[in-house]
Amino acid sequence: MELDVLKIDGSLSGKKVVLDENVFGVEPNDHAIWLDVKQYLANQRQGTAKTKDRSEVAYSTKKLGRQKGGGGARHGSLKANIFVGGGRVFGPDPRDYRTKLNKKVKSLARVSALTYKAQEGKLTIVEPFSMDAPKTKDMLNILNAIKAGQRQVLIVLPENAKNIYLSSRNLPEVNVISVDEINTYAIMKAHQLVLVDGVQEILAARVK
Repeated sequence: MELDVLKIDGSLSGKKVVLDENVFGVEPNDHAIWLDVKQYLANQRQGTAKTKDRSEVAYSTKKLGRQKGGGGARHGSLKANIFVGGGRVFGPDPRDYRTKLNKKVKSLARVSALTYKAQEGKLTIVEPFSMDAPKTKDMLNILNAIKAGQRQVLIVLPENAKNIYLSSRNLPEVNVISVDEINTYAIMKAHQLVLVDGVQEILAARVK
């Protein structure tokens, strides 16, 4: 697949790039994408949910009444779960939700997601640019010029650029990451994928 490289004003730069078929032209594997997205979301969970069981609540352990003859059920203490303020039965404990995934599966998922964007025409390549100062208005002008749309936009840079990142921080529909941070979830979540020229070559080199 061949794409034109755009300038940040929306005009053609005159350069065309040929996308590597190993990255943007594979047979998409939906199950690999599902596995990778599932792992990514699981790894974001803190796993700090915690409730107190009956051994941890602050109540007296004195027996409420005699064992027999009271006319009701037998109770050992107010810590039992049936009482207000008692311990919770089978409540959550801190745990690690992180899972492992084979590197080849993650790679397949990533290139499958990139292939979908290329096939759907939701991939734009712009020439390298920089910003002298953080300006949200300038970032909006760039996105409008290259017709990235008003929905979720993912901009992938060859390396971190602080001013570009800060210029997009107040735009809830725009996410700026470096090529080192690219992942299947971010690609699939984006409605439009914007690659700065050179990123496609880095991705192709990492697949081989």
